[in-house]
Amino acid sequence: MNYALHNQELGHAAAGTEPVIFLKPDSALLKDGKPFFLPDFSADLQYETEVVVRICRLGKHIAPRFARRYYDAVTVGIDFTARDLQRRFRDGGLPWELSKGFDGSAVVGRFVPLEQAGGDVQRLDFHLDIDGREAQRGCTADMLFRVDDILAYVSRFMTLKMGDLLFTGTPAGVGPVAEGQHLEGYLGEEKLLDFHVR
Repeated sequence: MNYALHNQELGHAAAGTEPVIFLKPDSALLKDGKPFFLPDFSADLQYETEVVVRICRLGKHIAPRFARRYYDAVTVGIDFTARDLQRRFRDGGLPWELSKGFDGSAVVGRFVPLEQAGGDVQRLDFHLDIDGREAQRGCTADMLFRVDDILAYVSRFMTLKMGDLLFTGTPAGVGPVAEGQHLEGYLGEEKLLDFHVR
């Protein structure tokens, strides 16, 4: 819930004063172009394209002004969401990790040094193509909560460790995926993510 237009498209209330945080287990990680297999427990599996930041050092109670020291690389990732499960859990006032944290639901592309991506994490253009057609586009300048502020906020509650990944939210344009589709994610014009849905 870090982009205003995405919140509108899903009918969420306006963003609060703090970022919305959830966790994905390490079993959710899918990388190296491996295919994503549609789960049998959802009839509405949707992509959410996001910039992903890689943590490079141990950190706790990090001040926003020092947060840049704690990440070294970025990529494009997909936060797959079982939207039907998420709606059902939310309507019942229940936690919705099962709709976000299932196996393979955190797809990440090839990481590049932030300097290679332009140097400013708050000025990154990114987009997703599905079967060669643009499906979603965003820019980190449009975030409601800046990357450094999210990192600082999370570090108040839990220690960040080397290799942890911070997905930073999705812009408007999320949608369903189907078997056989080819997904390609770009940071600027550089393709960092490339995989198929099975």
